[in-house]
Amino acid sequence: MKKTASSKKSKDTDDLKSEYRFDYRKAKPNRFAAVMSEGTVAVVLEPDVAAVFKSAEAVNSFLRSAISAMPKTLPPKRVLTRR
Repeated sequence: MKKTASSKKSKDTDDLKSEYRFDYRKAKPNRFAAVMSEGTVAVVLEPDVAAVFKSAEAVNSFLRSAISAMPKTLPPKRVLTRR
């Protein structure tokens, strides 16, 4: 049976091409840009961590509870002196 070109896998699938050409006439504005307010930070979670949380609200709720459990001030650093 003859293998088709689509069944072949390249060893360099992770490599970027040396040049990309984008047709800017067909480009569309980012429809999600209005949702992202100034000061918003996007964070990518690892798959095992993302599996625990079902929404952004759940992640934010957990992080806020972890922040509230943290000590408000750090204990003073002890300076070691040589004798």
